[in-house]
Amino acid sequence: MKNLSVVTQFILLGIPHTEGLETMLFVLFLSFYIFTLVGNLLILLAIVSSSRLHTPMYFFLCQLSVCDIFFPSVSSPKMLFYLSGNTPAISYAGCVSQLFFYHFLGGTECFLYTVMAYDRFVAICYPLRYSVIMNHRICAFLAMGTAVFGCIHSTFLTTLTFQLPYCGPKDVNYYFCDIPVVMKLACADTSTLEMVGFISVGLMPLSCFFFILTSYSCIVRSILQIRSTEGRHRAFSTCSAHFTAILLFYMPVIFIYLRPTPSPWLDATVQILNNLVTPMLNPLIYSLRNKEVKSSLWTVLHPLCFLPKHL
Repeated sequence: MKNLSVVTQFILLGIPHTEGLETMLFVLFLSFYIFTLVGNLLILLAIVSSSRLHTPMYFFLCQLSVCDIFFPSVSSPKMLFYLSGNTPAISYAGCVSQLFFYHFLGGTECFLYTVMAYDRFVAICYPLRYSVIMNHRICAFLAMGTAVFGCIHSTFLTTLTFQLPYCGPKDVNYYFCDIPVVMKLACADTSTLEMVGFISVGLMPLSCFFFILTSYSCIVRSILQIRSTEGRHRAFSTCSAHFTAILLFYMPVIFIYLRPTPSPWLDATVQILNNLVTPMLNPLIYSLRNKEVKSSLWTVLHPLCFLPKHL
């Protein structure tokens, strides 16, 4: 009779085919993680410290920066921990938490990008009604809604994954606990649940992405009707930054979760892009193309540059 002992921990095997590269990967990923934290904290500092930036667009950008701080923090600390030579084991509860918060923050960002696209749609297509439509109450409601729907989506996926029995093996062929790799370790038939998860994980980002594309189609049409060259350039500059960040977020998600035949090494590489590189690039995308953010950052940081001279 087969021994069905309950799994109490999992072993994260890391990024496939990277044996012997642990030190190099540790330095690389630690650099990405630090730049991500510093960059997003600077964006938060710039927006909070400048009253000129207390508008709906920057309010949602603040929420995005908060998500970009916590999103890589779900998987990066544990990955850096075992890359530095420590144990790759993660408890069952830790694995559940990792999967929940990964999809909670990822789902929240997915809905948030949709809200940000809607904000740009209203600002450019209905500029005279913008302050009425996107008032403080509506902004707070939309921001809270992204988190609530992200939580509901993640709770559904986490429950779906961990209602299955896990009795061995316990080796997760990945660098963190995610649905496709964890579900493979279940001691039961997962074909139906995999299909439900595939539809859920795939349908949500695709629906949001379709809404975003529709919003930006209307935005481009409205921008082309602006007579002022400077006005068109300003609108295109703001929206191109948003759309670049959106593509960097959605393309890896669609690539990983909607492919019929997953590849662990390729998925891990693309997942690194989604988990670490995109949150690191977002502050650059939004600050380098935005004079208001750069001006606010300079106002905050300029006195600090000369602080030692007065001591």
